[in-house]
Amino acid sequence: MIYLDLFIGFLQVGFFSFGGAYSAIPLIRDVVRAHGWLSDEMITYMIAISESTPGSIMVNMATYVGSAKAGVPGAIIATTAVVIPAFTIILLLMVILKNFLGNKYVEAAFSGLKPGIIGIILATGVVMMLSNCGIEIKGDFDIMTVVLTIGIAAIYFGSRRVMKKGITPISLICISAVVGAIAYGIF
Repeated sequence: MIYLDLFIGFLQVGFFSFGGAYSAIPLIRDVVRAHGWLSDEMITYMIAISESTPGSIMVNMATYVGSAKAGVPGAIIATTAVVIPAFTIILLLMVILKNFLGNKYVEAAFSGLKPGIIGIILATGVVMMLSNCGIEIKGDFDIMTVVLTIGIAAIYFGSRRVMKKGITPISLICISAVVGAIAYGIF
C-alpha cells in the first residue's frame, strides 16, 4: 500500500508543479503531511539537503521521502512518479507548441502563470521561516532565525549592488551554512 501511496502522491506533485522545483515544495509538503510520512522539522531538513545536493530539488525530495518510507524500492517509485509527468508533458509540448510559440495567446498564458508561481514560492519561504521561528509550531520564537534570514538577504542584495551579477547561489548556500553553524554553535 505504501508503494501505491508514494506513486500516486508524487505523480500528483509531478503533474501540478508548474514553475519548477521550488513551486513543488508546497505540494510535496502537503502530500508528505497528509500521509504523515515526515514531521515539519524533517521536511525542512529534507528541503535543505535537497537544495544542497546535485540534481532537481523535486527529484531529490521524492527520492528522500520514498527512501525514508519504503527503502530503495520506495525511492525508485517516488522518483519515477515525480518525473513521469514532466517527461511526458515536455515531449507533448515539443510536438504541439513547436508551431504555437510565437502565438500571443500562448505567450500571455505563460506570462500569467509567472506571478502565481512567484507568489507560491514566496509564501512557502515565509511559512517555512515562520515555522522555524516557532510561530506556527508550539514553542519559543526563534529570533536567531529571523536575524540570520535578514542577514543572508542583506548579503545577497548587497552583493548585487556591489557586484554586477551578485553572489552565486553556491556561494550563498556555503555562506548560509557557515553563518548558521557559527550562530547556532556559539549561541
